Amino acid sequence: MLASAKRRDLFLQVLEKMRERYGFVVLGYVVMPEHVHLLISEPDQGTPSTVMQAVKLGFAQHVIRTQLWKNVSPIHIWQRRFYDFNLWSDKKRIEKLRYMHRNPVKRGLVGEPEQWQWSSFRAYAYGEAGSVRLNEVLKMKVPSA
Repeated sequence: MLASAKRRDLFLQVLEKMRERYGFVVLGYVVMPEHVHLLISEPDQGTPSTVMQAVKLGFAQHVIRTQLWKNVSPIHIWQRRFYDFNLWSDKKRIEKLRYMHRNPVKRGLVGEPEQWQWSSFRAYAYGEAGSVRLNEVLKMKVPSA
């Protein structure tokens, strides 16, 4: 689904568009070749489920419209379910961010988290702006990898 750099870039464009539209805070993200890790707040409009549906649909419609995949319907691009997990402490937030940011290393895609460009790691480590605005990154402790 997200195996190419072009598709991962597209996913991040759609995520940023939906972040603006639904008014949620993005605390972290990692786009892997076959799945996505997102750490987001409750949106101003809708629910996290609404946001995920909009992100998935926006990505699928663009993929079909631009024919990045031939003869595919939106229903076959994404799995039906996403798994959510409420975070109630800074400790748990940092734990989840570390896990997310280390995922490309664990999978052998890169040697260090900063080498995976489809991740919020560089925003935390170096203050770099990425494709998706991290609303709260400057207010939080920087998690090391």
